[in-house]
Amino acid sequence: MALAGYAYLGSESQISTRFPYSRRYEQAQQAAGLPIYQRLVVGLKDAPPQNFRISTQLESLRGRDQALAAALVIGNETVSIEQFGNLRKLAVIIRGQAMVFDFKSMNVVRAYPLSFAYVDLLDHAPTDEEIDARVKLVFEGANGKPGLISRFVQSLSAAVPPASVSRFLQVTKVEIKPEANEGLPAFVRDVPSDAQTWAADVVAEAISTRVGVPIVPYSKGYAIGNVMSVRVSDGTVWELKLPKPDYEISVTLSGFRKIKFAEVAGGATSYVYGAYADLRIEEPLSGKLFFSSALKNGETRVIPASQTYVDDGPHFYDALNGLFVKTALAINESGDPKWIQSAASAKDISAQLIQVKELMKLCKQ
Repeated sequence: MALAGYAYLGSESQISTRFPYSRRYEQAQQAAGLPIYQRLVVGLKDAPPQNFRISTQLESLRGRDQALAAALVIGNETVSIEQFGNLRKLAVIIRGQAMVFDFKSMNVVRAYPLSFAYVDLLDHAPTDEEIDARVKLVFEGANGKPGLISRFVQSLSAAVPPASVSRFLQVTKVEIKPEANEGLPAFVRDVPSDAQTWAADVVAEAISTRVGVPIVPYSKGYAIGNVMSVRVSDGTVWELKLPKPDYEISVTLSGFRKIKFAEVAGGATSYVYGAYADLRIEEPLSGKLFFSSALKNGETRVIPASQTYVDDGPHFYDALNGLFVKTALAINESGDPKWIQSAASAKDISAQLIQVKELMKLCKQ
């Protein structure tokens, strides 16, 4: 498999407006003599893929029966600044894919969603230099957590070559009920398509990362006729074709709740932040339903009495992300078995988990 490098989702005309901060980071790395492509090469040398031999030359694919290439594809960049009194909350979230495609047919054959979020609270409006510093942390890692570059390497390290007849899984439908809208991040709340894409990415990454299964990227909003335009850092534009999913994931965000739980020592108060969603996994061709249940998850947070401003957004995100992460762990039989029994409304949840686990095995091949 050849390393195609670093890329952006979309045409040349969209790059500067959709990814201004990622482009600035890319250009700064280029000027410093350590381009992102070279960082990927170094990372893959230090942690070589278990099931592929990596080449740094795309030309090496010519004439081969199997012509696989991989790229770190950035699909969404969000930098938001919210003011609360004298405070500013700076949030940097970048999402992408570790994408493997057939260089001859330009068909996507594997995709592993990646993301990193960095949130900071400042007593002043952030400067461009401060924003750039946070974007760098998103790519390179912070607080002991691997950034997008390391996560790309980790995904390829565990990636499995596609079988001759692969099965594909994709989030195809997202519904957000009005009562759930206020719990969404401010940067997606007012644009339904952005909110749906954000929710689809949360679900896909939780399942892909914890179960170890590739997931076809959610295509609404950036793929026309299931064809994605991808621009590589050298200026080349590729039109990549998304496969039709064999299994579809549908998700409905039903609501969020903040419940006062208890007063604790020192005058602090603990709250439970709850997230509620419905999840379905089915085979569209046969109509067979593998998983269908309402789910709920609560995360407890202690708020000090001295804290005059509380941003509920990150806590609601933790509750929602935790819901899908814990569900994925239950599918993989590596989580707390008691959680899924109390979180799911379906009476036959144990039988459903067995079905979904077998389905996931097919998608790994």
